[in-house]
Amino acid sequence: MSTVVCSRAGCQAEARWHVVWRNPRIHAADRRKTWTACDAHVGYLRDFLAARDFPVVVEPLTVTDGGGLP
Repeated sequence: MSTVVCSRAGCQAEARWHVVWRNPRIHAADRRKTWTACDAHVGYLRDFLAARDFPVVVEPLTVTDGGGLP
């Protein structure tokens, strides 16, 4: 399995988290987008989305995720 990297701009660290979110102004309730995050940036990415009132959930990235992306 290849390493999944953090979605934070410029970060090349290994991701350990899914940051699952949607923009309710343009996405239907069943549409979810996913960013990946390392331990250092998971809080930053979650807070960035929450500050915009986007529904956001953080889930652990697991080996069974097949590379981490849905």
